[in-house]
Parts: sequence; C-alpha cells; structure tokens
Amino acid sequence: MSHAELPLGRVVPRHAQRLIDEALADTRVVLVNGARQGGKSTLVRIAGAAREASWQTLDNETSRQAAQEDPTGFVALGSPMVIDEIQRAPDLLLAIKEKVDADPRPGQFLLTGSARVLGLRTLPDALPGRMETIELWPFSQGEIDGTPDRFVDAIFAHGAELEHHSSLNRADYADRVVRGGYPEAVARTQPRRRGRFFDSYVDDLIARDVSQLSEIERIGEMRALIRLLAARSGHLLVPNALGNEVHLDHRTVGRYLHLLEEVFLIKRVPAWSRNLSSRATGTPKVAMVDSGIAANLLDADVVQFKRPGSVFGPLLEGFVLMELARQLTWSDERAELSHYRTRDKVEVDAVLENRRGQVVGVEVKASSTVRAEDFRGLTHLAERLGDDLLAGVVLYTGERTQAFGPRMRAMPISAIWELAP
Repeated sequence: MSHAELPLGRVVPRHAQRLIDEALADTRVVLVNGARQGGKSTLVRIAGAAREASWQTLDNETSRQAAQEDPTGFVALGSPMVIDEIQRAPDLLLAIKEKVDADPRPGQFLLTGSARVLGLRTLPDALPGRMETIELWPFSQGEIDGTPDRFVDAIFAHGAELEHHSSLNRADYADRVVRGGYPEAVARTQPRRRGRFFDSYVDDLIARDVSQLSEIERIGEMRALIRLLAARSGHLLVPNALGNEVHLDHRTVGRYLHLLEEVFLIKRVPAWSRNLSSRATGTPKVAMVDSGIAANLLDADVVQFKRPGSVFGPLLEGFVLMELARQLTWSDERAELSHYRTRDKVEVDAVLENRRGQVVGVEVKASSTVRAEDFRGLTHLAERLGDDLLAGVVLYTGERTQAFGPRMRAMPISAIWELAP
C-alpha cells in the first residue's frame, strides 16, 4: 500500500526517528532541522525521550515574546523540553548552553528549526560539542513505500555485483516526481489539490521564513528566480546567468540563493575533483529539494512528461540527487555527494565518495533503454580512478539490471529505495 492511500500521519520518517532516539540517549541538546511542513513536529512528538517533555512552540506569539524577554527563565521551565521553531528566538541557545553546562545530563532539549539555524547571522556560537543536528527532508520514496532505502550502503558493500529488478516503468517514476515527498502533498491524491498545497507552501515560505532571515527588496524577482531554479534542477548553478534572466545583479542573486538554501528549498551539489584532470570544473549543480514543488512551479504533469522535449529528464535527475542526499543522512557508509564535469563536457551526474577514497559514479537517464554511450562519463572516471571506482551505475526507467563491461551496470532507478545491503 502506498503512502498516498494511508491516512496522513500513519507514515513517519523512520530513519530520522531512530537517529533522534539515539542522539537523545547521549547528547544534551538535539536539533531537528529541516523544511517547513516536512513532519518535524509530528516526528518529535513520537520520539521516545520526548513523550514526557514540556512543549513550547515559538510560532505562538506569547511563547515567543516570553522567550525573547527572559531566555533564562524560559529554559528553566522544566526539562526535558521541546522547543519548536527555535530560529524564531535564537538567543535562547545561550540560555540553553548555560543550563546544560551546569547539568550535563543527555536528552534535556529537543529543538526543531525550519531554517539552517547554525547559519543565521545573528546566532550566538553557543553549543559546539553539546548539540547534535539531524536534518529532516521531505519523505524519501522508501519511507513512503516502506522499503529499505539502503542503496548507498549496498553499492559500497557489493559494487557492481548488485542485481535489482523492478516492476516500475517511466509513468510510475513520473508519478513519483510530480508527487514529491511532503506529507501533505503525498496525502492529496487529486493533482489540483496537491497543486494548491505547493502554491501555498512557496508563498508562505517567502512571506514567513525567507523574510525572517533577510529583508527581501524585490519579491517578484524572488518568485521568478525560484521558478527558474525549478527549470534548472539538476543543472549547473551559474548566478550571473540567473541574474541576467531575472534582472537582478549577481550579488543579490547570490544572497537569494543562500536564503533559499537556508529554508531547505534548494540544495547545491558541489563539483567533485581529485585533481585527476586539470579540466574539471568547479561549478556546483542545483536541485530543488522536493521534485513535486519543482514540477508544480513548471506546471508539469505526467501527461506532459510523455511529450518530446519535456522537462522530465532534468526533474528526474534532481529527484534522484535528492533521494541520494536524503539517504546519506542515515546511511552507515559515510560518503559525500558531488557531481563531475570537465570543460570538454564529460560529466557524471552524481559522484559518491567515502572516507576511504572509494567512489561510485551515477548517471540518470529518463529512458527505458540504455546505450553504451550513456557510460561515457563513467568510463572516463574509471580510466582515471582505477580500482578506486567501485561501480559506475546508469540509473534508468527500465526494469532489469544489465552489465555494460567491468564495474559498469545499468540499473532501475527504484534500486535507490528498494535495495538493502
């Protein structure tokens, strides 16, 4: 049964739930940081150590005023304590530091934030060594389906020996891209109602969270920039080119991009290089954190994806990048996500490298067939990395795993959330 067929709230981000419970057992302060409407409050309410905690939400005007007027008295109300939307009163962190320094018991404070709290310019450097941060993204496909979500661990453990067969086809993947992973959007099966949610979400994000972080002089241009970023999900991020299209100078574009990262709307995927080639470029890629928002901004639906020249390919790449990014927050294998591109336009959509220097390259194709030339970038990496390249994988919308030479495999995209180590 899919999550869309379940009552809202029946599915929770199980990976994050486990991480929170583990952190509360041995850390004084735990911060759950992630996008608004991503399920943070629901998740925190069911965390084992937080069930008996006092609860304060700083979205409430009275609570926020109390926290700002008397931070020390506010955190002394009792522990354990949950403080929801901590970014609305960041000075509380100094009072929390004072309290946990005097009493180092674990699990005293469980905080949530809808912006990258540690990136706030006004934030006091209060809790190094005392706080563990857990990032919460919209639901992964494995959380929606109840499947393992362990591709990263599996591919580093078994390399190109992995086999995976799938019953999904291109239309199934298109449905998933349009749906995205926000709990409220997943629960709305009617496209029109889901679109209303996405529209309201982006409007509220600009009006509340972005405006709280920084004064926005030109909201119309910010909206245009967001739509442009949706169209370029999975593409290189070039601020000057973006600025030319939305009539903003590059400094303003840079500041707006930073703000959109802070509120978890976009994610930069850095360029990867091991100085293997002096022709590697250092330009990052950009992906919308949620593919459903991106598709809605472009007014793209499953029917459109069937037409030649549709935006399905770029949106599918962004979708895969973000599924990998989510999975890296809970995988046992500690790896980093990058992309690779040379000035000669040899590229690999995603490069996963662990701390031992082992690499997995991933290409994303929207087609249901794979050709030898689709491995061009992966072969380029293999020639330069030698044995450090564990596997080169082309993820595609077909149903079977196919070998394309030593360490090279074509594999269904669903392997990301259906494989276990």
